Amino acid sequence: MNTLKFIASRFLGAIPTLLVLICLAFLLIKSAPGGPFDMERSLPVEVEANLREAYNLDDPIHIQLLKYVGDILQGDFGPSFQYRDFSVTELIMAGFPVSLRLGVSAIIVALFFGSLIGTIAALKQNTKTDYAVMFFGMVGISIPNFVMAPLLILFFSIFYNLLPAGGYNNGNPQNMILPVISLALPQIAYIARLTRGSMIEVLSSNFVRTAKAQGTSMRNIVFYHVLKPTFLPIVSYLGPATAAIITGSVVVEQIFGLPGLGRYFVQGALNRDYTLVMGVVVFYGCLIISFNLLVDILYGFIDPKIRANR
Repeated sequence: MNTLKFIASRFLGAIPTLLVLICLAFLLIKSAPGGPFDMERSLPVEVEANLREAYNLDDPIHIQLLKYVGDILQGDFGPSFQYRDFSVTELIMAGFPVSLRLGVSAIIVALFFGSLIGTIAALKQNTKTDYAVMFFGMVGISIPNFVMAPLLILFFSIFYNLLPAGGYNNGNPQNMILPVISLALPQIAYIARLTRGSMIEVLSSNFVRTAKAQGTSMRNIVFYHVLKPTFLPIVSYLGPATAAIITGSVVVEQIFGLPGLGRYFVQGALNRDYTLVMGVVVFYGCLIISFNLLVDILYGFIDPKIRANR
């Protein structure tokens, strides 16, 4: 019952956040110069006036905002100004599965290798292995994925011709390897550093010293006593990290030519497609709020003390 109350309170708290996000995004987009019907060749005044009336662009800004919020509450993100044969909802549903597959694959790779590398570094603290892991971790954090992606293409596709340089090819796993690595590398570095710091702190705890004094092997101490509290900060990080990977794959999707949601977002921004940009922003906002809620719930199940307090 307490868990249901907590979930309900988080949902209710997310509503004002989402409304603020919608209002800010709407006003920022509307304040940008130009419009969705600005072209190299100007439209006749009568035609542009008819288009603005058809899309309710001639209404006052507050009326447009209220109408847009009302449509969103009905699950309607509106029509796209540039993709005339598609609604924004259809475009989101077409691109999101690609972005979701790319993001989930990247976070799984990052979680596995980051936690493994971080654990090794913590167990070999202040050794050459530890220093090497932290060095590569800092390199992974420092190099953004829009730099790493072309380097991976240059090395694996052009020099050695091992993997495709781009394209989706109906989700062929070979086409996904380089984009996944590009997205996962910075997260591997973050998770490795989090795991190392958290495990070092747990290894210095009183219950670990007690287990050692009782003659428990280091392997059993790590598996049965250390790993669970070690992963608490990592679980907290996974929520925003997963959302950031899925929503931050815009550049990677552009570089590798993947038909994901980020590609539509970029094209919508370039074409001043208000409804498409707004739809993607609101959809991403809902994703981030949902991931953070899931992390809070999972955090409570991992740590019984937190669940009891809630």
